[in-house]
Amino acid sequence: MNVTIKEQDGNMVAFLAGSLDTAAAAETEKAMSPLNDVKGKDIIIDCTDLEYISSAGLRIFLGILQNAQTKGGHVYIKGINDKVRAIFAITGFSNIFQFK
Repeated sequence: MNVTIKEQDGNMVAFLAGSLDTAAAAETEKAMSPLNDVKGKDIIIDCTDLEYISSAGLRIFLGILQNAQTKGGHVYIKGINDKVRAIFAITGFSNIFQFK
């Protein structure tokens, strides 16, 4: 699992690549922790190269969303493939997140 965070067009963008499974969750959560400090910018989680997400990965996304909302921010999910989109739909997360 690879995570790269960059500021882009006034937003903070996290680019994810690989499989966000239970084994990768702790390292991924640590790599994404700078997003918890974001204030005054939208957060975009770019999942174009994300192959799979487990419930542990969804928990990380939810934590980022909840933290951003307490600061008046927004989190958007971008570029998910059909497999990942199905996981969001089955778990109800497609009703929680906004997609670009």
